[in-house]
Amino acid sequence: VLLVESGGGLVQPGGSLRLSCLASGFTFSSYVMSWYRQAPGKERELVATVSSDGWTTYYADTVKGRFTISRVNTKNTVYFQMNSLQPEGTAVYYCKAGKGSIAYWGQGTQVTVSS
Repeated sequence: VLLVESGGGLVQPGGSLRLSCLASGFTFSSYVMSWYRQAPGKERELVATVSSDGWTTYYADTVKGRFTISRVNTKNTVYFQMNSLQPEGTAVYYCKAGKGSIAYWGQGTQVTVSS
């Protein structure tokens, strides 16, 4: 099983980034996919979730209206479009695949929002 995040980097406040998470080694289309983030000195927090079929999404209040989670099951990939980024968005972003008690995590990608 492998989850590989990409797309992180340095962005100015108000800017945008698109994260990707490529999955392999399991039946991607059967799993709920989520993005989490962990800021320095803070606990990892759930930011967004998308159902296995891509039709249902959930967002934390802090990102609602600015971030969009989506998936393409034929590409085994989940995306995270982040707009209007602010310095509090600085964190390591992780993708997670979940099904019942099973959870797979990626290694994370750093997002830094700074001028």
